[in-house]
Amino acid sequence: MPRGGKKGHKGRGKQFSNPEEIDRQMRAQKELEENAGAEKGSSSDSEEESSSDDDSEFKKRKGVEGLIQIENPNRVSQKSKKVTELDVSAPRELSRREREEIEKQKSKERYMKLHLEGKTEQARADLARLAIIKQQREDAAKKREELRKVKEAEEAKGKR
Repeated sequence: MPRGGKKGHKGRGKQFSNPEEIDRQMRAQKELEENAGAEKGSSSDSEEESSSDDDSEFKKRKGVEGLIQIENPNRVSQKSKKVTELDVSAPRELSRREREEIEKQKSKERYMKLHLEGKTEQARADLARLAIIKQQREDAAKKREELRKVKEAEEAKGKR
């Protein structure tokens, strides 16, 4: 790296001017000189008007803006609406997320309704499991009752 931290221009591409571009610039410069000589005789007001007209015609554009004459067709400009034009009573379209959320809630409610009626697979499995547990508890209660009766009978025999 050279001294002072500055880079050299050695590898840069060379830029050549177009012959047509040079001719156009020279013609524009001659026209300006001729117009300037003719306008010296007229008032200063007209001079200011003509210079402002020239500025608006030859406005310098940045980048490739001067080369491209087309506007972006994909760009949608925001149009402001007046309050009087707005229709509040019209139904508003829901976004995709809102529609999906509503559908999800409705399907969940439908499933719960069917589940409570015992029509879903999970509900049938739950009911079967509950029936088995009930049966086991009833059997255990009967065994306990029998054991209690047997103990009471033994205690009654032992007290006699």
